[in-house]
Amino acid sequence: MTDFQLDIKRRNLPPVFPEGMTAGKWPSYRQELLDLFCREEYGFAPPAPKGVRAKVLSDDQIAWAGKAHHRQVSVSFDTPKGEFAFPVDIVLPKSERNPPIIVYISFTPYPCGKYGPIEELVDQKYGLAIFDNNAITLDGDDNFIGGIAAMYDRADDDGSLWGKISMWAWGASRVMDYLQTLREVDKNRIYVVGHSRLGKTALWCGAQDLRFAGVGVNNSGCGGMAITRNKLGERVADIVHVFPYWFCKNYHKYVNREHELPFEQSMLASLIAPRPLAVSNAEEDIWADPVSEYMSLVEAHKAYQLLGTRGLVAPLDRFPDVGTKLDNGRIAYNLRSGTHFMSRHDWLFYMDYFKT
Repeated sequence: MTDFQLDIKRRNLPPVFPEGMTAGKWPSYRQELLDLFCREEYGFAPPAPKGVRAKVLSDDQIAWAGKAHHRQVSVSFDTPKGEFAFPVDIVLPKSERNPPIIVYISFTPYPCGKYGPIEELVDQKYGLAIFDNNAITLDGDDNFIGGIAAMYDRADDDGSLWGKISMWAWGASRVMDYLQTLREVDKNRIYVVGHSRLGKTALWCGAQDLRFAGVGVNNSGCGGMAITRNKLGERVADIVHVFPYWFCKNYHKYVNREHELPFEQSMLASLIAPRPLAVSNAEEDIWADPVSEYMSLVEAHKAYQLLGTRGLVAPLDRFPDVGTKLDNGRIAYNLRSGTHFMSRHDWLFYMDYFKT
């Protein structure tokens, strides 16, 4: 048994699914897992609105040297406390009819530099739908009084009301609602991608919303892709101390009690199956812990096998070397050199993989 296998064994992980699981039983079990993650980690979100509306705010037909059409729209919908709206930037390459779309959950509005190589994406014939997570609700501890958080009642919280990661993920699904109304996109090839805390968000969004054809998760770490039990770097105690508003209150019960969690993040990763799941890590990002993220994929691979698809096509008994790109199955993994960042290297990995 290799050191990597021994590490998995020592962590005493709950199984991705119980004995006797079949592909036929999977949909029911899948819903049980979603409810568990809602109740104990991310919080329950309200139902989707009956529909969304869109108003064009700006329209540039010759963006990016004339290669793309860029328009900003205001997506709005009704809530119990009135209308809510947030801006979404749509970029469509002119070289492709009905292009695939990446819904990018961004730290800033329309990022055309850091974290967002838009021209490269256009050149690769991808469309983009970009929204700022802060436009959904502030990435800060405002006691849930702003943004979408203020539009739904938080009285009588039993510990399972939605945290802000759940709110941002819910916002990405409203972008998907809007994209479903557009003729000029391929509705069967819409992907959701995010980095760091927004990598956690993309994973949670893709697990819930089966309309997304695949999910790209970049350096998401604790509360995202990484196995929680005995991980290096950030732990539950760290994350809920600094960012208590990201998760529901019930998640706080597991500070220094990770082995009492009734789930593991590998079980969340399994909920993407059988759709493509692409994960990128950086060698020096110990805070996120690449080994624990890869371990999660090794475990989630079992769900892909159960559903009759190829999951992680790689040796499952060792951690990959830096520079490795594994992309021959429905689970793809990339390990680059460097630190916590969403680089062009990561973007190209996602673009190349989702084309296959």
